[in-house]
Amino acid sequence: MELRFLGGAGEVGRSAILVNETICLDFGMAAETPPRYPVGDISPEAVIVSHGHLDHVGALPTLMSGSDRPEIHWTPPTRELAHVLARDTLKLHGHTPSCPFTSTDVGRMRPQSHVHGYDEPFTVADHEITLFNAGHIPGSAHVLVDDGETRLFYTGDFHTDEQRLVSPSTARPDADVLLCETTYADVEHRPRKEVEREFIEFVRTRTYDGGTVVVPVFAIGRTQELELVCAANDINCYVDGMGVHVANLLSDYPSFLRDPAAFNRATSNARVVTGTDGTRRQIADGNETILTTAGMLTGGPAMTYLPAVHDDPTNAIAFTGYQVDGTPGRQLIDTGRIALNERVLPVSARVDRFDFSAHVDRPGLKRFLDDYRDATVLLNHGDDPAAFASALSTDGFNASAPELNETIVV
Repeated sequence: MELRFLGGAGEVGRSAILVNETICLDFGMAAETPPRYPVGDISPEAVIVSHGHLDHVGALPTLMSGSDRPEIHWTPPTRELAHVLARDTLKLHGHTPSCPFTSTDVGRMRPQSHVHGYDEPFTVADHEITLFNAGHIPGSAHVLVDDGETRLFYTGDFHTDEQRLVSPSTARPDADVLLCETTYADVEHRPRKEVEREFIEFVRTRTYDGGTVVVPVFAIGRTQELELVCAANDINCYVDGMGVHVANLLSDYPSFLRDPAAFNRATSNARVVTGTDGTRRQIADGNETILTTAGMLTGGPAMTYLPAVHDDPTNAIAFTGYQVDGTPGRQLIDTGRIALNERVLPVSARVDRFDFSAHVDRPGLKRFLDDYRDATVLLNHGDDPAAFASALSTDGFNASAPELNETIVV
């Protein structure tokens, strides 16, 4: 089996791996300024998409621009999320040279689409493919690829611990080659129940003291997880941004949710913000808890709430996800300042972080990898997968971290 790493090698973002020149696993973008896309010019027969996040599916419409359009295979929620993200990318970047696809390309995806459930093998380009629950977001999948000689297990992004939104990954099929993400290979997450308890205490304390808590959240997965957390702990919250649309979409696929009834209660009880920026400022003045995009403060409704709460120490900003270097969220955490309306302002509101990550951590990765000690282990999707590969090699694994645009035969 031949693997070519078009993205995601030694980096988080633009995941794309070409298998035997015929099948591509994911085709994502790195949401930077300007965005970065997979390298190389390819024309696969099919694309297998692990899940609906930009770094795994964001560049997919570019493969629809020619006459030889690949089939697209994914779960039903991933199909819908990919279209949401593609339309949002066009909205943000469609008028700029940095966007390599058009609305026509996006429209061509659906006719090429083939949806599959978990544990249902299917054949594509003489390869047998099986998707398994990856426990990351609704519809996220591990991908098993069998070309008749070699079995490759591609983890995509995954989590082995409990979340409220989705059940954890448990599938461990036999494989000759394991291609594994390493996003949090150098981190040990604190127990989720402790994180949730501290988050709820933080919100209650701030609002009891008369403050408003702004919670920047990613639209896909994190918004809905935090809605469930708030509902389970009797926290009334407002929800604003693309996460509202995503929640409505996911409600159509209950079999991909851990507890559909709890999900429907949580999303129904959350108060959806539908008004103008003036309405948002009124809400921010009202001693409330607000879940809002964007999760790294790169835009969205959050940029209306922040000016309204930034200068009052009774207010708070509670981050619930990783803040990439160079983003406004990371700037706020590192410096206590944020750029608003072309001014850099000091933030008096309390700023805190809570690790609601949907990725497996280092101990979880090691437990997962113990089932693949006899396999060839390839590591990607991380800031320093080579360091983790070295540690695994010391522990007896046949592990390595491919480089960008490298071709490997396994």
